[in-house]
Amino acid sequence: MKKFLMTIVAAFAAVSMNAQMYLGGSFAFEAWSSQKLAGDKSETVFKIMPEIGYNLNEEWAIGTVIGYMNDKFNGVNGISESAFTVSPYARYTFAKLGKVNFFVDGGMSFTSASKADWTEIAVGFQPGLSVSLTDKLSFVSHIGFIGWDQYNPDGDENNISKFGLSLDATDLSFGLYYNF
Repeated sequence: MKKFLMTIVAAFAAVSMNAQMYLGGSFAFEAWSSQKLAGDKSETVFKIMPEIGYNLNEEWAIGTVIGYMNDKFNGVNGISESAFTVSPYARYTFAKLGKVNFFVDGGMSFTSASKADWTEIAVGFQPGLSVSLTDKLSFVSHIGFIGWDQYNPDGDENNISKFGLSLDATDLSFGLYYNF
């Protein structure tokens, strides 16, 4: 296992020497609560989504997001759940306007939570934009999702599948990248 991890570290170090790598990600925090007549419930969600990528050329990049989410729900049955996400992608930059780049990420996402025994698999496209703040720092935003998503709670008999286009705030993210 040590040899495998050292090989990965050496590969990332070699790639970063070419000054085509980026490292960053996003995080989210959300909390809400209801009053007694509305059920006296609350929920707190925390997500951290580190990301690493490699620019193949001016138009194409590949990368992955490896994230963690914690969701604590206080209500009828107080539930606390942690989930792990892996989301590899290929990025195509289709328009450049000065310091602003418009792109689309195509890829898949796999999320798993062991305590509540659920998994989620999504395959699709996510449009976004990148704004170069400096030579090394970029602001990145994604909005929307078009594709297929399957949620599998508690076994094989409860699958929920959906396909389509979503442009709501749940598919909006902001992050920062450091460009090597």
